[in-house]
Amino acid sequence: MNIASYLDSTYLKTPAQSGLSEEETLNIVYQLTDEAIAHHIFAVMIRPDLVAAVRKYINQKNATVQLGTVIGFHEGSYSTEEKLKQAQKAIQDGADELDFVLNYTAYQQGKLDDVQDEVIQCTALALDNNKIAKWIIEIAALSNEEIADITKLISQWVQNRFPGKENNVFVKSSTGFYQTENGKPNGATVEGIKIMLDNAGDLPVKAAGGVRTPQEAQTMIELGVKRIGTSSALALIQNKESQNDY
Repeated sequence: MNIASYLDSTYLKTPAQSGLSEEETLNIVYQLTDEAIAHHIFAVMIRPDLVAAVRKYINQKNATVQLGTVIGFHEGSYSTEEKLKQAQKAIQDGADELDFVLNYTAYQQGKLDDVQDEVIQCTALALDNNKIAKWIIEIAALSNEEIADITKLISQWVQNRFPGKENNVFVKSSTGFYQTENGKPNGATVEGIKIMLDNAGDLPVKAAGGVRTPQEAQTMIELGVKRIGTSSALALIQNKESQNDY
């Protein structure tokens, strides 16, 4: 199985979170990009402020690796207008894929009209610019019933509003930054991914966070996910267990 073609090689820590300088952070992202190019990893996933520099870097190398970024990261509580502004800037800077953090707290508060408006407006912006949109629902913050419900709702909204473009809109499990208690996983789990797949309709599913071994990656692919977000892409394709925390 060619795991590399499923992987989004991810680095989303800010300099403050990692204790590194901005220059050191950019160098890590360049290294990540070089690894993705060399090993035919599908995409690199980085913070929005680095997109312009990495777009230039990829173009200079005449590489085809896809460039993704996160919008409304990581809490998802940004307004729709702010998410649209962030997404437009990322598009202008050269991103190919936009991973939006859903306002899952608004969903839990029953503000479905607001959440639907967010999904439709942001997805429209991405699709109108020929970009891939992914909706991060943060499964560690949700009950199994909520995972099923919001996945189904996103699927219905997208299929009703953007028929024929379902393959370009993913439902994604996690940011990898949600703080859980008592050792509970904060990323993709087999149980959570199964629920998403059962309710996503024609929308593809991305498993993100917590996939740290080649066996776990293969399990996710066999379940039916189309992409895996991981900070351990190189380790996975070299059949090694990751020591990273995402």
